[in-house]
Amino acid sequence: MRKNFGQQTWFYPMPVLIVAAYDEKGNANAMNAAWGSVYDYKKVMICLDESHKTTQNIKVKKAFTISFADAKHVKECDYLGIVSGNEVPNKIEKAGFTVEKSSFVDAPLIKELPMTLECKLIKFDDNGNIIADIVNVSADEKILNDKGKIDPLKLEPISYDGVGHKYLKVSEVVGNAFEDGKAIK
Repeated sequence: MRKNFGQQTWFYPMPVLIVAAYDEKGNANAMNAAWGSVYDYKKVMICLDESHKTTQNIKVKKAFTISFADAKHVKECDYLGIVSGNEVPNKIEKAGFTVEKSSFVDAPLIKELPMTLECKLIKFDDNGNIIADIVNVSADEKILNDKGKIDPLKLEPISYDGVGHKYLKVSEVVGNAFEDGKAIK
């Protein structure tokens, strides 16, 4: 038997994304965002409210980065979501993070977060969603496997549980994509 909950914004898994951008003076700001996804081939979409400092910075610089929050930095990443850059301009530093400028877009990379998408703004759609090209994906070598590819088990990305208000980490391989289903044929 199923239980009906009505209309909810519950989605699994919901990645915890740290979106960072520079303001007009070159000051970095970052925020925790859960409403983002792949939009199209080599494109992303993020839903950010107009009131966010990061949203305003993206409008100014036409570029931003998306780092994947990881299990090692739960506290720091959560802090970026509960404090506004409009009120605490140095919240990245207060979280204990350091930044460097991306080599591909005019946006900050958070050094401590090991995987980042470097993005160039395409547009804000009619609903205010941010659509962007992924210009580069950068990853710390410590999260690569023996073939030089990103290993999600080493990355330990976290997901937001909107029902229980918890963070969960990816920690186990349970199957092989485009392979396991062949057993049913």
